[in-house]
Amino acid sequence: MSSQPTGGAPPGSAVPAPVVPPPRPPVPAPAPPGRRPGAAGPLPEPPAGPGLPARLRAQARTVPGGLRVVAGLLTVLIGAFGVVASFQVAERSDAAHDVLRRSQPLTADAAAVYRSLADANTAASSGFLAGGLEPAKVRERYDRRIATASRKLVTAAAATDGSAESAAEIKKLSRLLPVYTARIEAARANNRQGLPLGGAWLRNANDLMQEEMLPAAERLYKAEEERLRTDYATARDFPWVAVGLGVLTVGALGGVQHALYRRTNRRFNVGLLGATAACGVLLVWVAVGHTLASGALFDSYERGVRSLNVLNDARISALKARGGENLTLVARGAVTVPAGRSFAGQDTYDVAYRAEMARLLGPEGEGEAGGLLGRALELADDAGGRDPVRAAVDRAGEWRERHLKAREYDEAGEYEQALKRVIGTGKDEATGASFDRLDAALEKALAHEQDEFERAARAGGGALTGLVAGALALAALGTAGAGVGIARRLAEYR
Repeated sequence: MSSQPTGGAPPGSAVPAPVVPPPRPPVPAPAPPGRRPGAAGPLPEPPAGPGLPARLRAQARTVPGGLRVVAGLLTVLIGAFGVVASFQVAERSDAAHDVLRRSQPLTADAAAVYRSLADANTAASSGFLAGGLEPAKVRERYDRRIATASRKLVTAAAATDGSAESAAEIKKLSRLLPVYTARIEAARANNRQGLPLGGAWLRNANDLMQEEMLPAAERLYKAEEERLRTDYATARDFPWVAVGLGVLTVGALGGVQHALYRRTNRRFNVGLLGATAACGVLLVWVAVGHTLASGALFDSYERGVRSLNVLNDARISALKARGGENLTLVARGAVTVPAGRSFAGQDTYDVAYRAEMARLLGPEGEGEAGGLLGRALELADDAGGRDPVRAAVDRAGEWRERHLKAREYDEAGEYEQALKRVIGTGKDEATGASFDRLDAALEKALAHEQDEFERAARAGGGALTGLVAGALALAALGTAGAGVGIARRLAEYR
C-alpha cells in the first residue's frame, strides 16, 4: 500500500515557500541634546543677550534713560552741596561759639590769675612796709587776690579741654600757691615781732613768685591766647568747598533746564526752577552769612581782644612795678644786680621797677603816651575806651614823678620820708595813691573793652544762626524739586 502525502496540497503540486515578513527599519536612537534628528553635528548655542552695562548704556542713549541719569546726578550733587555746607558752617559756628564762651573767657581767667598773683605779692610787700600789724585794708586786698587766683585756677582746670600745656601750668601753680602763702605768713609773723628775718622771708616769697609762679601764669595765659587765635582762624576761614559745590550745583541745574528748553521748547520747568531757587538761596546764605560773621569776628578781635591783651599786659606791668617799688624799701639795698650784668651794683628791685615803668609808659624822656598805655590809647576806638586809658596815662606819669622824689629821700638816707612817699597817708604825694588810681582806670578800660568784644563776637555767631538746619532743609527741597521736574518730562514718554 502506497503512502500518500497528507495535507491540503493535491498530489503532484509544488509546496509553496513560507512567507517571510520584511525586516523592520531600525528605530533611530533619540538625538542627543543640542542636535536635531538627522543633523550631522550639535546645534549652535543661542547668541547671548547684551550684558547689564551694555543694556544700561543703550537705555541711557534714549531720552527717558538720559533723563533718569540726569535726575540721579542732580540728586547726588544737591545732596553733597547740602551736607558739605552744613558741615562747614557747623564747624565755623562752633568755633565762633568757642571764641565767645570758652577760649576768650579762659584767656581772661588766665590773665586774672597772673594779675591776682602779682597784686597779692604787691599787697604783701605793702603790708610789710607798714610795720607791725599791717592795715586791715591791705590784708583784705591780699586775701581777696589769693582767693581770686585759687578760684580762677579751679575754673581754668575745669575748662582747659584736655590741653596738656595748660594743665601742667595749672598743676604747678596749684602746688606752689600754698608754699607762697606759707612764706608770706612766716614773713608776717617775724615782722610783727620786729625780727629782721621777716624781710628775708618776704624776699624769699617774692623770688618764688617772680621766678616760678608768675612765669607759669604767663605761660598759661599765652597758651590760652594761642587757643583763642586758633578758634578765631577756624571761625573766619571761608567755606570754599561748600561755595564751590554750590556754584557747580546751580550751574548744573541751569544747564539741564537750558537743554530741556532746546529739546522741548518749554521755557519753564517748575520743579527744576524750585530746585535752582533752593540751591541759590543756600549758596547766597552761606556766602553772605559767613562774610557777615567773619566781619563781626574781625571787629571783636580788633576792637576787643587786641585792646584787652594790651590792657592786661599794662595792668600786670603796673603791679610788678609796684611790687618792685615796695621791695626796694624792704631790701634797703641788700639785693643788688650781680657784676657782669646791665645795671650791675644797682638795687635789683629798683631796676625791675624802672623796666616795668618803661614797658608801661615808654623810656623816660620820650613823653608819657608811649609803651603799653600808648598802644592801648591807639587801639581805643571810642570815648568809653579812650577816657580811662588817658586817665591811666596821667596817673602813671604822676606815679613816676612821685617815685623819683621817694628815691631821692631813700638815697639821701631819709628812709622814713621815703616810706611816707611810697605808702604814707599823704595821698596827694604817696606813690601808692597814684598806683591805686592807675589800677582803677585800667580796670574800667578792661571792662569797657570786654563789653565791646562780647557785643561783636555775639553778632558774629548770630550771623550763622539757623544756617546748619537751613542747609539741610534747602538741600532736601532742591532734591525734591529736581526729582519732580525730571518726572514731569519722563511722564511725556509713557
